[in-house]
Amino acid sequence: MKFNINQKKWAVPVMVLLGTQIMVPTNSATAQPKTAKQQTMQNDGYDPKFKVEAEAFADLQLLRYQVPGFKSLSLQQKKLSYYLYQAALCGRDIIYDQKSKNGILLRKTLETVYGTYKGDKHTDNWKKFEVYCGRFWFSNGNHHHYSNEKFLPECPYTYFAEIIKHSDTKLLPTDGLSVDMFLEKIKPLIYDPNVEPKVVDQRPNIDNVVNSSNNFYEGVTQSEVETYYATFDTKGNAPSWGLNSKVVKVNGKIEEKVWKSGGMYGAAIDQIIGWLEKAATVAENEDQKQALSLLIQFYKTGDLKIWDDYSIAWVQDTKSRIDVVNGFIEVYLDAIGKKGSFESTLSLKDMEETKRIEAIANQAQWFEDHSPIMDAHKKKSVKGITAKAITVIVESGDAAPSTPIGINLPNADWVRKEHGSKSVSLSNVIHAYNVSSAKSGMLDEFAVNKEVLDRLKKYAPLASDLHTDMHECIGHASGQINPGVETTDKTLKNYASTLEEARADLVGLYFIMDQKLIEIGVMPSMDVAKAEYDSYMMNGLMTQLTRLKPGEQLEEAHMRNRQTIARWAYEHGKADNVVEFVKKNGKTYVQVNDYNKLRTLFGELLKEMQRIKSEGDYNAGKDLVENYGVKVDPTLHKEVLQRFAKLGIKPYKGFVQPKLEAVMNGNEITDIKVTYPESFYHQMMEYGKKYAFLPTVN
Repeated sequence: MKFNINQKKWAVPVMVLLGTQIMVPTNSATAQPKTAKQQTMQNDGYDPKFKVEAEAFADLQLLRYQVPGFKSLSLQQKKLSYYLYQAALCGRDIIYDQKSKNGILLRKTLETVYGTYKGDKHTDNWKKFEVYCGRFWFSNGNHHHYSNEKFLPECPYTYFAEIIKHSDTKLLPTDGLSVDMFLEKIKPLIYDPNVEPKVVDQRPNIDNVVNSSNNFYEGVTQSEVETYYATFDTKGNAPSWGLNSKVVKVNGKIEEKVWKSGGMYGAAIDQIIGWLEKAATVAENEDQKQALSLLIQFYKTGDLKIWDDYSIAWVQDTKSRIDVVNGFIEVYLDAIGKKGSFESTLSLKDMEETKRIEAIANQAQWFEDHSPIMDAHKKKSVKGITAKAITVIVESGDAAPSTPIGINLPNADWVRKEHGSKSVSLSNVIHAYNVSSAKSGMLDEFAVNKEVLDRLKKYAPLASDLHTDMHECIGHASGQINPGVETTDKTLKNYASTLEEARADLVGLYFIMDQKLIEIGVMPSMDVAKAEYDSYMMNGLMTQLTRLKPGEQLEEAHMRNRQTIARWAYEHGKADNVVEFVKKNGKTYVQVNDYNKLRTLFGELLKEMQRIKSEGDYNAGKDLVENYGVKVDPTLHKEVLQRFAKLGIKPYKGFVQPKLEAVMNGNEITDIKVTYPESFYHQMMEYGKKYAFLPTVN
C-alpha cells in the first residue's frame, strides 16, 4: 500500500505539499547548531545548494533528490545497491505493457522520432511533440498518471506523420509494415480519444474490466473474470490469486498468462533474475539472502505461494541497511483490484528520521486497543510492524517518475496479521517535495486566516510526516477481517482500494489529535494536529480539485478517499458547524471551527469503514464513496482552478532518478558512485536504449 503526495500503499501520489523546507542550511552568523541529521548529511556529501527542480511541462514539474548516506556504505553494500538498481530498471518495460498492450509500440515510436528526427526542432509543433513525449514518459504511457484519461498530442497528426517519415524509419517498430501502413495503424492509438479512452474505469454499474484499457484482461468480461476467480479459495492463508497474470480467453476457455521466466514478460524477468542472483551473492546477512533467493524463485516459477514465502522472509529481514521492493505489488491499476503493477523501490535506512516512525510503531498495540472501531474488529495482538524512514536510491515501474511518500507492505492481510509488515517514510523524497513547495504560494492563497496560515507554515511538514507515518505503520496494519469473510477484492471489488486508503487515513487523522503523540515525544503540541486537520479538510474539499479538468468527477482512488472523508465529516458536522465554507472578498475558504468534534467525526467514520472491511459490506462501501467521494461542485471547482492558475505552479510532481555507476579496475568493481542527472528527457532516452528487453507484443 502506498501513500502519495500525488497517493499509494507502499506509496501515495503527491498533492502539492503544504509546508516549508524540512532543513534549511544557512550561513548566517545567527545560524542554529546543525541537527544530527544535517551534520550526517553534510559529512556524506550532501549539497545544501543542490538544485531540486528539473524540467517542467504541461501539468508536471520534475524534481531531483539526493541520496545522503550512500558514500558511507561499505563496498559490499554499494555492490548490493548497484545490482538491485539494475534489477529495478530492468523491469521498466513491464509497466508500459501493463498500462496498454500498445504501450511499448508507442514508446519505441516516440523514442525513434525524438532521437533521430533531423528537421527543425525550434517550431511550435516540435515543442508540442516534445511535451507529448514528456507526458508519455511521465505516465508510462498515453494515459494520465493520475486521472487515467487518455491524452493526445497538441501537434496535428499531419505534423506527427511528417516527423516520423523524416526520422530513421529503420528503427521504427513497424513489424514489416510500410511506413504509411504503420502510420495508419498507430494514428487511432495516439489521436483517437475513443480508442483506449481510460486505463482504469471505476464507474458504477458498468463492466469495469471491458471499459478499462489496461492490459490485464483481453476478450473477457468482468463477470467472467469474477466467476473464474470465484473458484479459487481465498479464505485463510490463501495467496493473492491473479496478482501476476493476464486473463485471456482462448478457444472459449479462460486462461492466465503468468508473468514469469519463460512466460509473459519473460525476457525482462530473466534480466531481473540475473541481477537479483548477483545481489544475493553480496547480501548483508542470511535473512536478506533468503528473501532474495525466494524472490528469484518466484520470478522463475510464477508461484504465488512462493511470493507469500518471500513476503514473510522480507518482513523478517529487519537488520539490513539496504532494502528493496521488487515485484508485482499494487493493484490500483486494475479496476477490480486483482492484478499487481510492476514496481521497484531501492533504499537505505535513514537512521535519524527512523527514530520518529519507530516511536509510533512501538505503540502499535496501544493504538489498536484505543481505536474507536468495534472490539470484534480489533487485533488482539498486532504482529511485527517494522517501521523506518528510508533514503530512496532509485524507483522504477509504477513507483516512478511519480512516487509515493510512504509505503506499507506486504499487502496480503493474512501475512500482515500473522507475520507483520514494514512501514516506511521516504525521507529524501519528502525533503525534495518540501523544498520545491516552500515557495508555491498555495498556503497564502487557500488558508482561511492568518492564525491557520502561520500554524501551517510552522507545522505542516511535521503534521504531514506524522499522518503519513500513522497511515502506513498503524493504519494499514490495524483491524481484522471477520472469520469466513473473503478478501476485499471479492467483497468490496472496485471500491476496495478507495476504502482501504480512507481507512488508513482515518487512523492517522484520529490519533494525530491524541495526547499519546506528545507523550512519546514525536509531536510538540496539539497545534501540529490542528495543522493536519486544516490541511486535510482544505485539500479534501477544495485544493485537490486543481488536478481535475472542468466537468470531471473524481476517479482516482486516493482523491476519492480524501473527498469521501472530508465531505462526510463536513456534512455530518453541519448541525454543530464543525467545518464550514466561508466567503472572504469573493473567495471561498474551508474553516474548521471545532477540532475536537472533528476528531469525533473521524472516529465515527473510521468505525464504519472498518466494519465495512471486516464484514465485506459492498453496498455500504459503494454508498459511501458514490455519495461523498465522486461528485464535484462545478462552481467551486471553477473558482479553485482560477485561483490556482494565478500561482503559476504545476499540480503534479515526479522525479529524475539518481544514477549508479560502477567504478571498475579490470573486471573488479572498486566503488559505486551516485550521480544526479539533470534532464528527464535524456534519462528517458537512456533508459529506452539500455533497459528495453520486451517485444512490442507480449
